[in-house]
Amino acid sequence: MTKFSFILLTGESEAFLGKLQELGVVDITRSVKPVDEKSAQMFDRLSEVRRAIAALEDLDYSKDPDREKIEALAASTEPQGCRRKLTLKTLDDISSLETRIAAARKSLETLAPWGEFDRNAVDDLAGKGLQIHFHCVQSKKFDPEWEKDYALQVISSDKNNTWFVTVTKSGEPYDFPVPEIPAPAMSVAEAEKNICALKEELIASKAMLLSLRNNGLGHMRERLETKTAEFDRYLAETVATEAAEGYLCIFEGFAPQQERARLVEAFDGMGILYLCEDARVEDNPPIKLRNNRFVRMFEVLTDMYGRPVYNGFDPTPYISVFFMLFFAMCMGDAGYGLILILAGLALGKVKSFKSLAPLVTVLGAATVVVGFFFHTFFSIDISQWEWVKTSGLDKVMVPGKIIGYDGTMVVAIIVGIIHLCLAMIVRTVNATKNLGFFHSLSIWGWTVFIVGTIVALAAGMAFNLDSSVTKWIIIGLGAVAAIGIFPLRNIGKNPLINIGGGLWETYNTATGLLGDVLSYLRLYALGLAGSMLGFAFNTLAVMARGDGGFGWIAFIAIALIGHVLNIAMAVLGAFVHPLRLNFLEFFKNSDYDGSGRNYNPLKK
Repeated sequence: MTKFSFILLTGESEAFLGKLQELGVVDITRSVKPVDEKSAQMFDRLSEVRRAIAALEDLDYSKDPDREKIEALAASTEPQGCRRKLTLKTLDDISSLETRIAAARKSLETLAPWGEFDRNAVDDLAGKGLQIHFHCVQSKKFDPEWEKDYALQVISSDKNNTWFVTVTKSGEPYDFPVPEIPAPAMSVAEAEKNICALKEELIASKAMLLSLRNNGLGHMRERLETKTAEFDRYLAETVATEAAEGYLCIFEGFAPQQERARLVEAFDGMGILYLCEDARVEDNPPIKLRNNRFVRMFEVLTDMYGRPVYNGFDPTPYISVFFMLFFAMCMGDAGYGLILILAGLALGKVKSFKSLAPLVTVLGAATVVVGFFFHTFFSIDISQWEWVKTSGLDKVMVPGKIIGYDGTMVVAIIVGIIHLCLAMIVRTVNATKNLGFFHSLSIWGWTVFIVGTIVALAAGMAFNLDSSVTKWIIIGLGAVAAIGIFPLRNIGKNPLINIGGGLWETYNTATGLLGDVLSYLRLYALGLAGSMLGFAFNTLAVMARGDGGFGWIAFIAIALIGHVLNIAMAVLGAFVHPLRLNFLEFFKNSDYDGSGRNYNPLKK
């Protein structure tokens, strides 16, 4: 990054920041949240515009029963006034109307048993000294003897309830054994008329939203971009440092090195005073990741933890490979991988998930490959299929046992060791770059000893070397590493202090490294759990099938539901645990620092 320092007259700052937005590559260090009352108001307005745009973009009345009415009314509706306010008000109106319609329909259900109730007739009876009492009781509790003791009329009845009224003279004591209920507020016809009126209002509101989408969405998007740029520019203006009793203001900005020549030429043409220098770590410059198309899909995972510091390293290339591999190992089923590929292709058709679709598809493809080597297809062991044996494909699959242990478990441990060794190598390279070779001898010592020992053991097994040769290689590596780990741990410090620090680090490394390696057993455990659960569903489905007939329906239902549930649980575990292995084991052993900030240039 290149650091620019600008010195301006206070009155020139807004126009200058506008020019920076046109250049579109200079990051002025600023807040991303409101800093005062004015910026809070601007932020709230932007939030409202985003909410309105999102609502209009998601608008779909293709399956609405009143679609034709809505579209016809929308064609003749012309929105007036502020589109943002009108959209939000209409959304609130629709929500209120839908609530009122639901309440009106529920009220209609309570009115229906009373039929065409006439409130005026009841009032006339009251004027003649007669009072109507309304009751509802469970049909099984209705006593026919009541009709002998009271002036009672059953209005309606079903298998659950009975609705009836009694008539008494006004002022007489009334002690009917069933509590009274309120008289109906209106007739069924009046309730239906009220619902129809509310539905017409709802159609009109939906038509207004549809008209806003057809006639105002493009304008609102342009407005959002303009207001976002204004908000961004205002936040940048608030971070200026005042000087010369407020007559001058100073800005600090950063831009990629490849833009330096173009920016220098532009600033020279503006006639402003500026300083230009290479950014330093203490300047805390922003971070812009530069990755290819494949690795870029995994940047979202890096950002979940934090961007690297300026003198750090970008972990995304490592995450892209190992997260994909770990995910596939946790799923461990080629059939599930095919489902994920189809899901990724389907997500590509949905606008809100379009950016996620390639990642899902890639993870699905990796799961198909790993699932094949683990010889599992919808929890079926494909290594036992006849055509697989005759073609020799079973020879490239992971065997059931490796050196007496479960094959997939051994593979998980080997992959974990490789992952940790890579983390140590990355740590060593980065430390050497930042501290120099002589100030990173301790790190070099551990990397040489641990990685060298693993390579020596692997070579000994691969080439069938004599165990004594491997032993002396490891001893030699240990002796060389001990020099850097203990007496030369910190150049310039007392060797005894260095030895003490080295002993403490040895204890922490020995205990921590073992735990880190064992953490990779989760890759084996999750894959095994998913496979066993899928196998159980397969067994149940086969048992339910029986001799065929209707058993095939049960077979399909159990297999389909069982594997859908298994995939859902497997995907959750296959996302969380590989993320943990990268964020904890890899980041800890590579000394990754994720406290960097994202490159966010001012732009139109």
